Amino acid sequence: MAYAPDMPTWTLNDVEGAFRGAWGRDTCDEHDLAQWRTDNKARGQCGVTALVLRELIGGDLLFGDVRVAGVRTGGHWWNRLPGGLEVDLTREQFGPDEVVTGGEVVDVPPGPPRRCREQYDLLRARVHTHLGLS
Repeated sequence: MAYAPDMPTWTLNDVEGAFRGAWGRDTCDEHDLAQWRTDNKARGQCGVTALVLRELIGGDLLFGDVRVAGVRTGGHWWNRLPGGLEVDLTREQFGPDEVVTGGEVVDVPPGPPRRCREQYDLLRARVHTHLGLS
């Protein structure tokens, strides 16, 4: 993504705050709804969060496995920014027994996701509003 003079400028704290303010039960992945709580709003937000963040800032989308006692229990998405910094805005969703392994770059097809489309659209709209984007 090339810089343009009319593009807004945000800090990572601005962007993180926009996401944290936008997460809700209605933006949670349906597979994680049973574990979503108001004191753990990041639960089930990783996929849509990583997609919207990549759309805003660019970089790579990363995917790894979530394991409990060595057994795969799910997957996890996060970002690598264009400068190489890895950013995982939803990392705190995991309990002490859950370990994220791997971290492979995933090619993203163009357009919105097929899975969790409603959650993606809602999160994207909320984040864009918070950041002053139309």
